[in-house]
Amino acid sequence: MPLFEFRCENCEAQFEELVRQGEQPECPHCESSKVEKLMSVAAGRVTAGSGNLPIASSCPPSDAPPCSPHCCRLQ
Repeated sequence: MPLFEFRCENCEAQFEELVRQGEQPECPHCESSKVEKLMSVAAGRVTAGSGNLPIASSCPPSDAPPCSPHCCRLQ
C-alpha cells in the first residue's frame, strides 16, 4: 500500500494516508471525503562513508528561508 500526502478541501488539513488503488481516503480531522492528493517530496537514504553528497546539499543556504513546508532543514 503506497503512502500518499493529501490536503482536505474542507478544512485545509494536510495528512498522510496508506491507500490501495481505488480507495478514497477521508480527512482524519473533519472526516470529509473532499481531499486532494499532493505531490510528495522524494525521500532518499545516505549511508555513512558511502562517498555520496548529503541530500541537504541541494537546499538553499542556511540563512535563507525554508524552500518549502517539507524543507529538509525543518525535519
